[in-house]
Amino acid sequence: MNKRKFTYQKSGVNITAADKFVEFISKKANQQKNSSKFKNIGGFGSISEIPKKFKNPKIVASTDGVGTKIEIANELRKFNTIGIDLVAMCVNDLIVQGAKPLIFLDYISLNKINLKKLKSIIAGIYSGCKMADCQLVGGETAEMPGTYGEDKFDLAGFSVGIVDNKTLLNKKKIKKNNLILAIPSSGIHSNGYSLVRYILKKKRINIKKNIFLKRELIKPTKIYVKEILKLNNLNLINSCANITGGGLIDNIKRVIPNGLCADINLSKIKVTKIFKWLKKQNISDFQMLKTFNCGVGFCLIVEKKNLNKIYRHFSKNFKPYVIGEIKEGKNKTNFNEKIIW
Repeated sequence: MNKRKFTYQKSGVNITAADKFVEFISKKANQQKNSSKFKNIGGFGSISEIPKKFKNPKIVASTDGVGTKIEIANELRKFNTIGIDLVAMCVNDLIVQGAKPLIFLDYISLNKINLKKLKSIIAGIYSGCKMADCQLVGGETAEMPGTYGEDKFDLAGFSVGIVDNKTLLNKKKIKKNNLILAIPSSGIHSNGYSLVRYILKKKRINIKKNIFLKRELIKPTKIYVKEILKLNNLNLINSCANITGGGLIDNIKRVIPNGLCADINLSKIKVTKIFKWLKKQNISDFQMLKTFNCGVGFCLIVEKKNLNKIYRHFSKNFKPYVIGEIKEGKNKTNFNEKIIW
C-alpha cells in the first residue's frame, strides 16, 4: 500500500524561506542606531530599555495598516515605499500625544513567501523607522496559502512611544484664539484608496501608462515625528491632529474640548495636484473632505506669538500655514468658505 507522506511544505508553507527572511531582518535590525538596547529579533519577544531621561513616563501605543494602497503597490510591482507608509500610519498617531516613538513591530501575511518582495517591504519599514527615530524590534511573517490569492498580501504595524507627563499633549491646553495650522501632506498618504481604485476601475485608467498617477499614487506618507517632537519639547504647540481616515471633517474635532470650536476657512487650504485630479472625477466637496487629507497631512493648534518660531523647524515643502482659529461654540468644528480646487 502506497502511503503518501504529508509535509508542511506540500501544504504551501516554506519554513526554509521564512527562516532566511528572519535572518535578513535580524541583520537589518542590527544596523540600526542603538540596536544593542533593543534585543532578541528571532526570539519569542523583543526586549527594550526604557530611556532614563523620562522622569514620569507614560506609554502610548498605536496600531494601523495601509489599507488598499497595497493593491497599488502590487499593480506597480513597487514595494520599497509601502513600508514607510506602514510606519507613518502608526507613529504619526503617537506624536499627537507628544510621544516619542520607541519601538516598531510589523505583521506581514501573504499567500507565499517571495523573498525579493519581502526584503523590499522590510527595507521600506526600516527606512520609515529611521525617519521616525525608532527601532524595528520584531514582527511576524505569516504564510497563509488558501487565505490570500496569488501575490496578495497584507500589512499591519504596531508602535509604542513614550512621553513625559509634563509634555503630554491633550485637549486641556487648547485656548480661545489659538491658531490652527495646516502642515502639507506628501500626497494621498494611506487613506481613501478604495475610492481611488474604484474610480480607476470604472474609468478604465491604467496607472502604469499614466506617469502622473503612477508617481502620485505610490508616494509614501510623510512622517512628521522629528518636527512635532521638536516643537513640543520647546513648548510651542498646544495640541495637534493627524489627518487620516475621515479627513479634516472627522479628525480635527477629536482634539477639540467641549465649549470650543475649530473655525476653519477651507479657502485657505493649499490643494495639491492629485486632489484636484480626484475632484475632477466627480466627487463632491463633502466626500473629498471626508475621505482625503486634501493636502493637509497634519494640523497644529498654537498660540499666535509662536508662529515665527514654529516656521523655522520645517523644510520648504512642509511649511505650516494658518487655516483657522479656535473660537467659543457648541459644535467642535465649523467649516466656512469653499475649498478652492
